[in-house]
Amino acid sequence: MVEKVITLENISLIDFLGVENNNIKEVAAAFPSSRIISRGNEIRIKGSTPEIIKINDILNSLLDHYHKYGRVTQENVLNYIQKDEVNVQHTNEEDILLYGTKGSVIKPKTANQKTLVESADQHDLVFALGPAGTGKTYISVALAVKALKNKEVKKIIITRPAVEAGENLGFLPGDLKEKIDPYLRPIYDALDDMIPSEKLKYYQENRIIEIAPLAYMRGRTLNNAFILLDEAQNTTPMQMKMFLTRMGPNSKVIVTGDRSQVDLPRHHKSGLVEAIKVLKNVKGIGFVELDAKDVVRHRLVKEIIQAYDQAENEEKK
Repeated sequence: MVEKVITLENISLIDFLGVENNNIKEVAAAFPSSRIISRGNEIRIKGSTPEIIKINDILNSLLDHYHKYGRVTQENVLNYIQKDEVNVQHTNEEDILLYGTKGSVIKPKTANQKTLVESADQHDLVFALGPAGTGKTYISVALAVKALKNKEVKKIIITRPAVEAGENLGFLPGDLKEKIDPYLRPIYDALDDMIPSEKLKYYQENRIIEIAPLAYMRGRTLNNAFILLDEAQNTTPMQMKMFLTRMGPNSKVIVTGDRSQVDLPRHHKSGLVEAIKVLKNVKGIGFVELDAKDVVRHRLVKEIIQAYDQAENEEKK
């Protein structure tokens, strides 16, 4: 028997669990061979791995429902259970990258995210391209953490260029790293989901996980490492070449970026855009395109991206 714990945060327990935990009791009734116990803000699940995956998927769907509508009814629970029963795309164990710190299963949620996972398995250098919210950074961080946990690499290095989106870094206090740390918040949030806080602190203090501005990469050779360059659309061609030539033996590199969100000064080339053109025929490099269909944030994000894409296409005509 495997045990999994899900911690509920920022949730009205009565609105999610139901009166006398009746919503969780409905889920438990649908999986009699597993044991589901709700105490306080924790849900404990004991059972076989395949059933735990199914239960976890249902609970995640119910959490999404709660965050959208503010409450969950027993009818909602039954609907999601029935959806799971007719869903032929049950999660395979092979799809799971990690179990998160809050009990969530971390896995690719869309076909293109799965393509990204497969491409990273087949190539030492992968470019993951797509708009905000498509999960390219989150999945890339998960792949890096998985590689570290499996001892495939000795360290994780995550970096990004120090180009601010409409804000001025010069007026912020501190050195370059301290100035850019707020812009790396999505990376820290992803790591918080995947590594317990004390272990993450240990990794960072011992430089097993390093999060730094791109300028700190100059002159280094990165061996036995999983390296992620985020927001790569804001690199210059020289910065991109410098970064790509840091690869050492037994290194994996994922470069993520959104070509529609370049924050470089006007008339400056994007190193990401140039790299895609220059390297497109180099064997051993993977290119993965994600789009609005892969957005895993609020449903409106997908519609916003599509609306902007349509407006840009009309301007080009």
